[in-house]
Amino acid sequence: MSSSTSTFTPALLIIDVQEDFCPPNGSLAVPDGRAILPTINYLLTLPFPAHLKLATKDHHPPTHISFHTSPHHSALTTPLTPFTSTVTIANPYNPNETYVSHVWPPHCVVGTPGNEFAKGLDVGSVGRVVLKGRDERVEMYSAFRTPLRDPPLEKVEPVCKEHGEMGEVAKVLVEEGVTDVVVVGLAGDYCVKASALDCVEIAREVGRTWRCWVVEEGVRCVGGEKAWEETKKELKKNGVQVVSLAQLKQVKKSVVLHLFPESSLLALTQKLFPEVAV
Repeated sequence: MSSSTSTFTPALLIIDVQEDFCPPNGSLAVPDGRAILPTINYLLTLPFPAHLKLATKDHHPPTHISFHTSPHHSALTTPLTPFTSTVTIANPYNPNETYVSHVWPPHCVVGTPGNEFAKGLDVGSVGRVVLKGRDERVEMYSAFRTPLRDPPLEKVEPVCKEHGEMGEVAKVLVEEGVTDVVVVGLAGDYCVKASALDCVEIAREVGRTWRCWVVEEGVRCVGGEKAWEETKKELKKNGVQVVSLAQLKQVKKSVVLHLFPESSLLALTQKLFPEVAV
């Protein structure tokens, strides 16, 4: 069933809230990253269907290509510096398909403490855990898919004859008739941004009309506030709604009808915050 004709079915997508992305000890700690936990835990108490409270984890092998120490870069003559150096990554099945990516310190390696969800996250309220970044040959910022798509490297699953195959998260959204996707997590300028942009792009590709929302209090960036301001511009330009938790909880009908003629924010608020929506 198309989300345009289905009942309100929201999904919560929590991106990579893991120990290695959190201060003080994370190997790739996002500044103030642990501060998003209260917001995410609050969102987990809201009436999203339990099985649509999704949380992703970077789940890297120790030789992952995003690491500056990866043997995939051994042929380079200049040492790589995490955070600043970039490399060109090619599709092993199609050398003409390439992209440029930063390299990072080793992080979220399978079986290490840094791979675990951040201490304090209400993991018990998460309905489904999605592992990403498992293929050592390609970076996977987005929860939906990698940048290499011709052919794709990540596992794809059959959905229906009309839409063929797609990744795990997109498959869930399509099969459950999701109408709204609320995104939070780390880091705002990388994995959250890539996930939100793919969310709206995939909706168009598969003929769905789900809306994508990013809640500001539930996001922190590698590049801090400056990076978040730039990220917000890009998200909004591409159809992602960026809202604050306070805005969702305090929204008034007259204001929403003026700012959002389709009343999409009002609908989201009334369903998730019935005690405060008017």
